[in-house]
Amino acid sequence: MQLFNAALVSTLLVQSSTAADDATFVTAAPHAGSAVSDLYPPAGTSVDSVLFPPESEVGFPGPTPTGVQPAAIQTALTYPDNRGPSNQFPLVAPQPHGQDATSDSFDITKYWGNLSPWYSLSSADYGLPDTSPLAPEGCSVTQVHLLYRHGARYPTTGAAPAQFADKIANATKQGLEVGGDLAFLADWTYKLGGELLTPFGRSQEFLLGIQHRQLYGHLLNNFTEAGTIPVFRTESQDRMVKTTQNFAAGFFGVPEFLDQVSIEILVEAAGVNNSGAPYEVCNNSNVESRGYIGDTVASQFANGAFNTTITRLNSQISGLEFTTTDILSMLQLCSYETISLGYSAFCALFSQEDFLNYEYYFDLDFYYNNGPGSPVAAAQGKAYLQEFVARFTGEYPEGWSALNTTFDNSSTYFPLNQSIYADATHEVVVLDALTAFNLTALFKGPPLSATGNTRENSFVASKLVPFATHFTAQVLECSTYQPTKQIRFLVNDAVVPVADSYAGCAADPHGLCSFDNVVSVLMDRIDEIDFDYDCFANYTAEPGIDYNGRAPKS
Repeated sequence: MQLFNAALVSTLLVQSSTAADDATFVTAAPHAGSAVSDLYPPAGTSVDSVLFPPESEVGFPGPTPTGVQPAAIQTALTYPDNRGPSNQFPLVAPQPHGQDATSDSFDITKYWGNLSPWYSLSSADYGLPDTSPLAPEGCSVTQVHLLYRHGARYPTTGAAPAQFADKIANATKQGLEVGGDLAFLADWTYKLGGELLTPFGRSQEFLLGIQHRQLYGHLLNNFTEAGTIPVFRTESQDRMVKTTQNFAAGFFGVPEFLDQVSIEILVEAAGVNNSGAPYEVCNNSNVESRGYIGDTVASQFANGAFNTTITRLNSQISGLEFTTTDILSMLQLCSYETISLGYSAFCALFSQEDFLNYEYYFDLDFYYNNGPGSPVAAAQGKAYLQEFVARFTGEYPEGWSALNTTFDNSSTYFPLNQSIYADATHEVVVLDALTAFNLTALFKGPPLSATGNTRENSFVASKLVPFATHFTAQVLECSTYQPTKQIRFLVNDAVVPVADSYAGCAADPHGLCSFDNVVSVLMDRIDEIDFDYDCFANYTAEPGIDYNGRAPKS
């Protein structure tokens, strides 16, 4: 037992690989790799509202006068960026293997691809160094459109992390021995659930709601004047419903959100049209050679990227042989255990180079599955593009995409006169939408290479598709511009320039362009995207090509 504890401590302190290789091996416990779970609340329990009556029955609330709605997007001198430790509180992420507290800080959470927590990006990354999300001088925000991803969640049921646990459990039955950095595996069990929001994921959405109330609360006055409340939309998966509820709780308060916003839940299921889940009605998105090009390219890259680490870790285990698949599984366990349990011993197994390669693995996957390198991305994002334009123009969208015309032709379920819109979806759909909107500044550079990261393209998965990522359209009234009605787009607080991809939009230091011109450009883009062909035609697509999210026709 003393040997095991010493090895565990050495893991946490990130000892050198030489010391780890010389550590004594211990035999894995019989339960190593087994799945465990807790259940709360206890069966048959509930709050007794007679013994513990609600506020409305107790009374005596004290003074309750309200102040004005916050409008920090227009009144703040500086923008409240979500950077540094605050964006991942209360998670613990150690330094990479081979580095200690005296080394230059390397934030591993920013290299987890779509498993990273979101953080504020800089507009300078996309060529606009002199702007921020705050309304430019002389401008006021009159409408905001938000498309955002669910918060941190457990892994997909039966996916790579669970498969790795099964491998450890099976090896334990045959006799598994571990030492050095891997000593913790002797007593490790699989503690993750499946697909639900984690406590950290709930906090991400709650804080996102608070952020948007602080920034755009003044837009609620339009609802007060109209005598109505907003409609926020989401999908039927449990994590999607809870995402919108937590966002609404942050935006409106608890329990106020229960009667201050209508939450519309659209069914997510095979064959059902839903802008938030377009892959359910786009056949080619589920064809490996068209919808999953990224999976193939990412795997090709990974097969040679982690050889040094595979050799090091295989020297510390007896009873099984680690492969590239296992390395990726353990990296995912680092991410998922951290966002689910607050800390993961797996993180300290990997070097800074490993995390850089882990990120690039995800970059390849998303660039070719849901970005410009995908032949189906724009088709899948077309529904949200249509819905945004419908809200811009006040006219219901037409079909020929994944949007649900039953709901989108109803003033009840698809109001066209809101000053605040908020739609929750999945990260793949957010990226599909960014591709459909033709925001090429996010993907500037040559197509990503399967042989290695040349760092010539602006696309980084952890920047665009992290947990709680959000895409925002600000509609503004600007007295210093002609015409005065302007619009611009933001991704995770970075303003995205459109001059290079939107005809008629001149370069602008704040990323602004005439509202009417942008609507015209986006209507042309809608006409350009052939949903039927891209999603159902028989064509050949290959990696290494920027398709602009469209299927090749020759």
